[in-house]
Amino acid sequence: MEGDPVTLVSTRELMDKAAAAGTGQGAFNIIHIETAEGLVAGAEAAGVPLILQISENCAKYHGGLEPLAAAALAIARSAAVPVALHLDHAESEDLAIAAVDLGFGSVMYDGAHLPYDGNVEVTQRVARYAHKRGVYVEAELGKVGGKDGAHAPGVRTDPGEARAFVEATGVDALAVAVGSSHAMTERSAALDLHLITRLKTAVGKPLVLHGSSGVTDDMLIAAIRAGMTKINVSTHLNGFFTRAVRGYLEANPAVVDSRKYIKAGRDALVLESARMLTLFAKANSLEPAKGLS
Repeated sequence: MEGDPVTLVSTRELMDKAAAAGTGQGAFNIIHIETAEGLVAGAEAAGVPLILQISENCAKYHGGLEPLAAAALAIARSAAVPVALHLDHAESEDLAIAAVDLGFGSVMYDGAHLPYDGNVEVTQRVARYAHKRGVYVEAELGKVGGKDGAHAPGVRTDPGEARAFVEATGVDALAVAVGSSHAMTERSAALDLHLITRLKTAVGKPLVLHGSSGVTDDMLIAAIRAGMTKINVSTHLNGFFTRAVRGYLEANPAVVDSRKYIKAGRDALVLESARMLTLFAKANSLEPAKGLS
């Protein structure tokens, strides 16, 4: 209907607003339609914008990117808050290009598995293609720990190298290694807050925190205040979904209609995603625990 708000928005719009305000922008991974529905419902409950993310691994699980992307785009268009769609951790250049063509608001080309020069070369190509079509580009320099990465969780991004990489590739945001690891089920990661500030000054572009599931609320607040903008969360939210499904099945062992227990998982996502989005959006007005500022 003419005059209705457009809720499928560009990632650039959300990132620019968050960076200017000094707040965190939540970017949450989906696995299937129900997680997309739950996460968007959480954003609506919080009244806060959301970046929905589809990873390369998720696309492989579904046998291709297009079906889940079409569903996510439809959910975003019907949302009551601004929602952007992002391709997360694409090690395939072709997949990144496909996401641009499908209408994603941003893509992350992850060339961290390549030698530095190779990473620069492919990231440049992806950025040129995406930017011509108005699509925001995230990249990574040196793998964030975990997820079969080439580096141990103790790896750290060098500010000088990060600045050179961003200048050479022209990317819009950079995922940096500052102490977090992917797929952590305990929130015990200690982030290097001073390094975040140094990277923010050196790079001059929004920074992205991967592996945020392993980081406490107080540490996330401190990281945003230190200069982090995009906060990626997957494993932490998956835990809420899975525990709710497990609890429903334990309480209802005779159930065979999958909609009933999947709904329990979807509903569990709403509350936690709303809480986290609110936390990130208010981070610059909240005080982290003593010793983390």
